Amino acid sequence: MPDEFTIKVNGAPVAVGAGTTAAVAIAMAGQPCRTSVAGEPRGPLCGMGICFECRAIVNGRPHSRSCQLLCEPGMDIRTDE
Repeated sequence: MPDEFTIKVNGAPVAVGAGTTAAVAIAMAGQPCRTSVAGEPRGPLCGMGICFECRAIVNGRPHSRSCQLLCEPGMDIRTDE
């Protein structure tokens, strides 16, 4: 895997380094992972996949825990912005 590559977060390209989690890529893009039912932006809380606050759609798979997924070249991440 290359040291640096590009993925997409909500359609926008984001350059990430090897070992970057999807949650970090979302933060680098300036996006929340999801929005609560009250309209509040939500992001990673626990960082270990227990709280589910970091859920996003990764490569078409909904409810993926972005804090547990390492970015791969060509990855497509969608939040419910």
